[in-house]
Order: sequence, then structure tokens, then C-alpha cells
Amino acid sequence: MSLPPGFLDELRTRSSLSQVVGRKVMWDARKSNQAKGDMWAPCPFHQEKSASFHVDDRKGYYYCFGCHAKGDAISFVRETENVGFMEAVEILAREAGMPVPKQDPQAQQKADLRSQLAEVMEQAVQFFRLQLATGAAGAARAYLAKRGLDEAAIDRWELGFAPDSWQGLWDHLRSKSVPEDLILGAGLAKASTRGGKPYDTFRGRIIYPIRDARGRAIAFGGRAMDPADKAKYLNSPETALFDKGRSLYNHGPARAAAGQGQPLIVAEGYMDVIALQQAGFGAAVAPLGTAVTEHQLRMLWRIAPEPIIALDGDRAGLGAAMRLIDLALPLVEAGQSLRFAIMPEGQDPDDLLRAGGAPALQKLLDQAMPMVRLLWQRETEGRVFDSPERKAALDKALRDKIKLIQDPSIRAHYGQEIKDLRWQLFRPKSGARRGAGRKWDDKGAPVQTTKASVLALARDDMQLREAAILAIVATHPALIESMESGLERMECRDPDLAHLRSVLLAHVGQSADKIAAAAGPSALAALLAQNHIAVIPCIRAPGNLEKARLTVTEELAKLASQRGLSAEIEDAALDLSGQADEGVTWRLTQAARAADLAKRSGQEDKGDFDLGANGARISREERDALDALMGTIRFEKPGS
Repeated sequence: MSLPPGFLDELRTRSSLSQVVGRKVMWDARKSNQAKGDMWAPCPFHQEKSASFHVDDRKGYYYCFGCHAKGDAISFVRETENVGFMEAVEILAREAGMPVPKQDPQAQQKADLRSQLAEVMEQAVQFFRLQLATGAAGAARAYLAKRGLDEAAIDRWELGFAPDSWQGLWDHLRSKSVPEDLILGAGLAKASTRGGKPYDTFRGRIIYPIRDARGRAIAFGGRAMDPADKAKYLNSPETALFDKGRSLYNHGPARAAAGQGQPLIVAEGYMDVIALQQAGFGAAVAPLGTAVTEHQLRMLWRIAPEPIIALDGDRAGLGAAMRLIDLALPLVEAGQSLRFAIMPEGQDPDDLLRAGGAPALQKLLDQAMPMVRLLWQRETEGRVFDSPERKAALDKALRDKIKLIQDPSIRAHYGQEIKDLRWQLFRPKSGARRGAGRKWDDKGAPVQTTKASVLALARDDMQLREAAILAIVATHPALIESMESGLERMECRDPDLAHLRSVLLAHVGQSADKIAAAAGPSALAALLAQNHIAVIPCIRAPGNLEKARLTVTEELAKLASQRGLSAEIEDAALDLSGQADEGVTWRLTQAARAADLAKRSGQEDKGDFDLGANGARISREERDALDALMGTIRFEKPGS
């Protein structure tokens, strides 16, 4: 929808971002300056101990130097409350005492429908809860008692019972004058195919209300009491309120518990979540009877950086874990992954808790596997690798999975971990004295690996460029705002450069003197004194803002090009498993030829030549790195 001009600006002006954010965080009193609206806190979007989440109350803008989350009051409410844009606007407008302009008729109609459906769902919650106290629900109460749920737990989870009748809920809601289309629209009843009255969706089942992050009842889950029922568990159909691929059971309470430091645990079912919460593991959720979707995975990462997947120890549970690996690999980022706690065979978290209590589960959580280990287990468990062909098939399967990872650094670490595991599996019996993953020359002495030598060259050159960019921006602070996205994308592996970048991004619009003071008394001076920095024209003669802008823009472009080249080199290095094969050699030869062509054409500074899948452009420095790469390829000593 379109809002009247100026409405959002007025809303942002009236809304104090520090007050909005303050409901979700604890401010760091030492770093924060409330009088200036300069507030710092641990980030609410990822778990951390340091206060790297910055709120500039005067500008109405937040930024996290750890996970790079950023935005204004509207985006903060959207992310933390898991609501849409207009719902976030409405929440802020209510708090600011501003009436929200009427939406276009169609959008307003949809919003009104969701509100009406939510009201009907609350009536259904109360109906089911009352039914659990009736004589017809005796077996249901006995079942819940057997599962260890007392009256307080039943009230806490608002459990109920759907009577085994065709129109029990339908007749109740119609007696309350609830329109038929709303009952059907909420998924509480289904139309008869024989022309009769609609019939209840849930019959003869224990009912588990499903609420969204805001606490609204959006759906139900029902467990059949009849052992012969074809569907043991049944969820509400998808409605205007409920999308099961975008919902999590116990979402809101789990997010609050995770924010207090509890581990986020992903279980399979309602009773697992309830049992976990009863045992003190409050940050537990379930994906509503389906495989975890990409949207649910991103929701989990917004709650905690490393959710623990606690799946049943049966074939189905293991299969779900393996499928989740394939979903997660292209999405992992630094500090954002999954760990896996596989239950003992034939048990789920509820079973384990009843058998061994919280300590047994905690021990399993402490031993949760990183994703790379479960990937290795999937590709190797129960298989025999007694031929070169089988070993090669394993290598190819693992390379194909690792290449799904987008982040070059994570991809490299996965490759090294797999190499170490591969060496342990295939190491010769007489080679115990040699280190995992090392290469040996004809005399038995280790030689430098391709990956270590080449990537060091590429990364050193990238670090020089990063230093130059930060030095120019620090001496021309008016560039910070326009170059913000480019600065954020820089890797800054050097901690001093990473610190300076953080200072720059936290001091948008401030003077060079203030930036120098914030960076430290000698940090900036030491950087500017470096030889390759001191000779930069706009450093030697500062003041020409446009010249500085053009220089930084050019350096950022070259840096992006080098990142692509570095990724190409890492891909090639990962392919060097054991001996350098012809495919890898061919790729590197093609890269070297492109570099040589650039040199002979006198165009190495323009870098107009692509290098394979990453599309990286070649420069003089990059050609040197590739030449070094070709010179470091070694063949392992036979039998090593």
C-alpha cells in the first residue's frame, strides 16, 4: 500500500528508537551516552557478550558491528516481532499516538480479515480448553497425566480437547453468532461434499494451540486419541493467518529464553517442546510436523546463531537431519550455522528426559556435532572405500557439497576439516608419524601447501587495499556515509583494520579529529605513516574530496575483483585432494594464460579478463599470485 507523503517520516520522528530497542536489550551503561542518544548493547539478533549493537537515537538508526544488522524503528519491530511492514507501522503508530491512514480497500480488507480470524481462533482456544474438563475427555486427561503434565502445565500450554462429534465446535461458534465464512476461513471446519452442514476439522483429539511470535493464536495441532486413526497428528490447514512453513511452535517464549542465554533447541513435536520447557530448556521450538523450511531456518538464526537440532534417533530423524544439511549449506555464514544432537536410537527428547532427566539431555547438547561432521558421517557411514574409484566418488560428493557454501572463508575451513577426516580414514598404517593433511617431498620433508602459499599472497594484497581505503576515508570522513556499504563488505581480517572500520561506521558525520580520538591516540597515525599509504596522492595532499571519492571507489572495485579471484583460487585449492589432478591443473593454467595475455596486452591495470566461474578480473598483483600458485603445485610421494 502507499501511505501519505511524510507519514513515515513523522512516525520515525515521534518514535524513540532507543525506547523501541530498549524493550529487547539491556544497555551497556559504560559505553552508552543517553544524553546524546548514543546507545550500545549486546545485539538482540545474535548471541554475544560484548556490546556491539549501536543505536543512534538522533538519527533513528541502528547497526550491529557483529552481525551487520541495520535499520530503523520499523525494521527493528519487523525483525524482532516477526511481523509485516504494515503491522510494524501500526504497532509504532499506536505507541506514538498516531492514527494510521486508511489503506487501500483491498489491503484494509485483508487486515480486517486477519483480525477477525484471530478473534475466532481465541474463541476456539477457550472452547477446546473447556472440553478438556468434561467427562468425554477422560482418556485425554489420563494420557496427558501419563506424559507427566500436571494441571499447571496444561494451563501453561492452553491444552484442550476436541470432542468426537461432527459439529461440536461449529455449533458452539454459530451459537455465538460467528459467521460461517470466518469459521471456514480460520480452518476450524470443512465444507461438506454432500451438501450438508460443514464439519469440524478436529474431532476426538488433544488440541495444542499454535501461536505466532506476537502471541496470536493462528492454528491448532491435534493428536488423535483413536490408535486406528490414519493421522496421529493433524495441523490446521493453511489460512490467511497460518503458513506452516513460516511458523514455529513456541516461537515467542523461545525467543525470549534464548535472549537470556539459553540454547535454542529444535525438536520434532509439540510434546518434545513441552517436555524440554518443563525440564528447564525454555528456548525450544518445533517446525510443526514438516521438514525445516528455508524461511524457518532464517527465523531460527534470527533467534540464535547456532540452533541445536535435536531430532529423534530413528531413521526418519536422521533423514531429516541430513536433508537439513543440504538446505543450510548455501546459507551458512561466519558465526551462523547448526549443531546436531542426535537422540539415542528409538528415543526422542521427551523419552530421554523421562529416562535420564535434564542432565542426560544436557550431556547430549554439550556433545552436539558441528554440521561438517554430520556431513562427513552421511557420506562415509556404512560404506567401504577399498578402491580408487570409491575414494574418488567420495571426494567428488564432498567437493560438490562444499561448493554450495557461498562464504569463501567457511568453504576453506570445511575443505580443511574434510581433508583432516579423510586423512584419518585413509592414512597408511606406517605413516603415523606424519601430520594430517600435510604433503611431503621426495626426501620425506613437508612442503608448503598450495592453499597456504597462494591464499596468503592474495590476502596480503587485499589487506593492503583495505588499509589504503580506511586511511583515505578516515582523513576524509565526509565519505563514510556514501561508502558505508562498501566498507561493510570488506573482510578486514587484520584486527587493527577491523577496529578502525568499526570506528568509522560508528562516527558517520563526525570530524576527523573525533574519529582519530575514538580509534586511539596512535592507531591512525601509525596507519598513515606506512610507506604504501603515505604515497597515496589524496593522503599526501588531503582536502580534495572528489579525488578521494574516486580513489576509494576504484580501490573498492579492485577489492571486489580480488575477492572473486581469491574464491576461485580457494575452489582450486580445495580440489587438490591428495595429488593435483588434470582438471585443477587445467583451470590454473587457463588463469595463468589470461594473466599472461593481460601482461602482453599492456592492460593488466584495467583487468579486462575473466577467470572462470567467479568472473574475477586479473591485475598485475593477481597475475603474480597465480604464477606463485602454479609454482607451488606438488605431487605427493607415493604411499604417503
